[in-house]
Amino acid sequence: MTTNPAFELVVRRHGTSVLRMCTALLGPGPDAQDAWSETFLAALRAYPSLPNGANLQAWLITIARHKAIDILRANHPVPTEHFPETVVPPEGLGQLELLESLGSLSELQRKVIGYHYLLGFPYADIPAFLGGSAASLRRAAADGIKALRKLHTDAEETP
Repeated sequence: MTTNPAFELVVRRHGTSVLRMCTALLGPGPDAQDAWSETFLAALRAYPSLPNGANLQAWLITIARHKAIDILRANHPVPTEHFPETVVPPEGLGQLELLESLGSLSELQRKVIGYHYLLGFPYADIPAFLGGSAASLRRAAADGIKALRKLHTDAEETP
């Protein structure tokens, strides 16, 4: 019989994956960090009743997805008279530009890319999280990657 590891080890092993998922859904910044924290707080409460040998990464990613959705719902846009100032991130942050450009993709494309490319789930496992078929999710990811390549190629060609 397999027993679950100490919760501290779970955080060490899967903390990066959970943060990647939160960042893919919410963008880099405090919202993703808050979702990460809320994920592990909820997981800590539920961990003692988790069956031994459960897929911990899938379990944590599901919790992270729910926490990110909660934050998105809490931060829904409110109409205002004036637009707030836009914040320009400092140059030279490398992957930050790529993470920000994920916002131009559809929600499904972002999620599939997050599960497959950031977390390493095979396409056959992703329908358990998102529904649909592995083939349709593979197509969504391919379309998303194509859009990202085009966006970054166009940005590099612009003087």
